[in-house]
Amino acid sequence: MLTDLVTQGKIRAFGCSSFPASDVVEAYHVAERRNLQRFRTEQPPYSLLARGIEAELLPTCERLGMGVLVWSPLAFGFLTGRYRKGQDIDLTAGRAALRPARFDPALAETAAKLDAVEQLVEVADGIGRTLPELAIAFAAAHPAVTSVIIGPRTMEQLEATLKGADLVLDDATLDRIDEIVAPGTNVYRADGVWRPQALVDPARRRRPVAERAAG
Repeated sequence: MLTDLVTQGKIRAFGCSSFPASDVVEAYHVAERRNLQRFRTEQPPYSLLARGIEAELLPTCERLGMGVLVWSPLAFGFLTGRYRKGQDIDLTAGRAALRPARFDPALAETAAKLDAVEQLVEVADGIGRTLPELAIAFAAAHPAVTSVIIGPRTMEQLEATLKGADLVLDDATLDRIDEIVAPGTNVYRADGVWRPQALVDPARRRRPVAERAAG
């Protein structure tokens, strides 16, 4: 058990990743009832294009005193400025080759991401900063976010990303972002996230055929 690892001194604390708010709350109360160590952190995806966790998860973590370590602040590369509307996207190279459906501009979801990116580039230009800097600063601005997980592959990417850590966005900039991507909404499904079994397993949301037939 995770609690045993803490009491044995092998770890100091533990957390969960990509849990919905309901499961975070349930885990909290189970630990309380059984006198166990509880999750100290949650690790969800969060970016300018994926703000869904603002609706329930972030407020829940604040109430429970949990740290939040967000990942994918650059939205799988869409907030780096590399993928732009009207420009060709090579679906056979780089990240696009691994998940073509995520980058295919012919798909409505990708088109929506690209539309939002164009508007966010204007926001970044308006404050004299780059899109990646805006993205990192935004993710760190939420009071429930403890830290932003980044994944640079080169020193240049690291330096460019870290510039966003020192950027403080004013209310006018945050208001403009809210107009582009409404608080608590996702421009795309933050894929790669654990999905509840109620959505994955059809049997969990369908009565047996015999019961359906009986009315």
